[in-house]
Amino acid sequence: MTNELFGEVISSYSRAQAIEDGVFVDVSATAKEAGIKFPVAMTRTVWGKYVEVPLGVKCQDERGRLWDIFWMFRCAAARFNGDTLLFKLYVRNHNRERLTSRDLVTLKAICGPGDDAEPVMTIMLPDED
Repeated sequence: MTNELFGEVISSYSRAQAIEDGVFVDVSATAKEAGIKFPVAMTRTVWGKYVEVPLGVKCQDERGRLWDIFWMFRCAAARFNGDTLLFKLYVRNHNRERLTSRDLVTLKAICGPGDDAEPVMTIMLPDED
């Protein structure tokens, strides 16, 4: 494949390959339930840190934590117009009674073209690309 401006493509890595390889986690089914129209994936890092429940942490489950992410995304997206959104939420990865500022995390949501130029969303850490 060649592009007049940039030349021949040396290598490409599709979104589908990233999901198949486990680099991205496809969370589109739950996103659709939450009212998000586009396919959604999140990085394995976000899944591991903020959706998976750490061993021994009580009163938490993956489905609830994923819904928390989508809820806070939707609240932030309702007042946003663009393609890259930073949003915050509290995530409890401990059994302490109270949440503190250390439990407040920032995530980044990017809306862009998928493998076939369709709109897709990816949720990641702010320093991930």
